[in-house]
Amino acid sequence: MEILHTYGVWMAERLQLGTKSYENLWLVVTHLGDPKAAFLLVFPFTYFISKRAGIAVLWVAAISEWLNVVLKWMLFGERPFWWIGENNLLPKVHQFPSTCETGPGSPSGHAMVTAAVWWVVITAVARVIYARTNSVLLTAVPYLLYAALLVVVGLSRIYILAHFPHQVFAGAITGLILGVVLGQRVPEGRPLLFFFKISFGLLLSAVLIHFVLKEIGINLSWSIALAKKWCSRTEWIRLDTAPFSSVTRDCGALLGFGLAQSWRPGGWSLPLAPRALSLAFSSMGLYHVNRLPLPVKPHLLFYCLFFVKFVMVPLLVMVIVPGAIHFFTNKRKRD
Repeated sequence: MEILHTYGVWMAERLQLGTKSYENLWLVVTHLGDPKAAFLLVFPFTYFISKRAGIAVLWVAAISEWLNVVLKWMLFGERPFWWIGENNLLPKVHQFPSTCETGPGSPSGHAMVTAAVWWVVITAVARVIYARTNSVLLTAVPYLLYAALLVVVGLSRIYILAHFPHQVFAGAITGLILGVVLGQRVPEGRPLLFFFKISFGLLLSAVLIHFVLKEIGINLSWSIALAKKWCSRTEWIRLDTAPFSSVTRDCGALLGFGLAQSWRPGGWSLPLAPRALSLAFSSMGLYHVNRLPLPVKPHLLFYCLFFVKFVMVPLLVMVIVPGAIHFFTNKRKRD
């Protein structure tokens, strides 16, 4: 592993020195690859184009991120920004606000969730292209863009010292497999009880796994201590990057998905213009929901409120905003 870690730091150094003029682009890409973006950006955008694809994005994002957390607990995995300090290395590299994540590094969550979620989107686009053109060449274009996206997101994670190359590669391969498998098993039309069981089942499973690993002597707080020790700035350590934040986000989104489907089965049927309006208002709503400040102490209160915040995401996108648009557009027609 030392060879892989040393090579990874060398690659990060080369990237930072050789592409310094593209620094802002790398930071934007790493934000777009954040698992949170799958819920707040990719899901609403996809949903208002194709409901089934949007639902698949939400489902795949939640399950793949939850599994990523579990894999990180079991596989551990150093992160470059603290490994450099622990090994007294002095490469010409620097950190960024997105660098200092507190969970273990392997596999990369950004690469894993991006690979899983965008596989769903790309295959849906490819099917439409093939149905309309019957051209294999044109159908291959989305898959080439998909591969390019994974490369760029992976390089951005190496650039900011969040991951080693082998962690990015492992995340991308695992995410691709999950995208293929989960994308074919989307739970449309399931009763609320199903989502209640899935949501709290995954939450309790994560707590149980954490408890068992702790009981057998595995210190799951090791990465948090290292992140706090070697992060350049204290304010860059955020509770919403902790593993349990990911778990509560995933479980909250799944419960919200179930509530949305039970509240309005099949969603709202809207023409193109109202759908575009719904996307705009949903995006604004999610922006403000995401920016809601939450108390970080006690931690249990933070996680509960974080859970509720992401319960609201599917409700806003699937029911509240399109329902309001449907009501007002129909009212105008009647008037």
